[in-house]
Amino acid sequence: TAHHNFDVGVYFEANGHGTVLFGPKFYDFIATADARLRGTSRHDRANIALRRLRALPALVNQSVGDAMSDMLLVDAILFLRGWDLSTWAKLYEDMPSKQAKVKVSDRTVISTNDNETAATAPAALQTALQSAMDAMTSQENASNGPKPRCFVRPSGTEDAVRVYAEANSQKGADSLASEAMMLVYKLCGGVGAPPQPLIANRL
Repeated sequence: TAHHNFDVGVYFEANGHGTVLFGPKFYDFIATADARLRGTSRHDRANIALRRLRALPALVNQSVGDAMSDMLLVDAILFLRGWDLSTWAKLYEDMPSKQAKVKVSDRTVISTNDNETAATAPAALQTALQSAMDAMTSQENASNGPKPRCFVRPSGTEDAVRVYAEANSQKGADSLASEAMMLVYKLCGGVGAPPQPLIANRL
């Protein structure tokens, strides 16, 4: 989807294996800019920017998510901006979250949209998940801030469904993940004992 709909598409994965895809318009832009800036000083700001943009596709692995090349890209950006890791980390604050999985008899019964933010089958699953998210939003009085969310997707390696939930508290994230797990178990052919409620880690 990112490759077809955006000139530069970023795939994010929490485990570091995301990647960046560059579409045809990006390369067309580079070629046009190169022709326009030909003959200008290498120290010209536009020329410097062009060389940096041209290096991007060579730095990331567009074929498969490569955490090492992603790390090098981030390191280069931090260097150019004069940022340290602390400054970078303050750009974004993670909401408390929980990841889990539910074993099912056949993972192909569940499907999602292109960016895996909504379940498209079984038909009743996304409606039930949305009700759970709405209930958690009300419970946490989060109508004016970041709203609790949960996503489910079939595993690519086993008959299981991956569950991710986030909320404004760890208790809320665990509760939402627990409800999502039970919905998957009931609607997607869960096997074995029903999932047990998750409990927030206590230090």
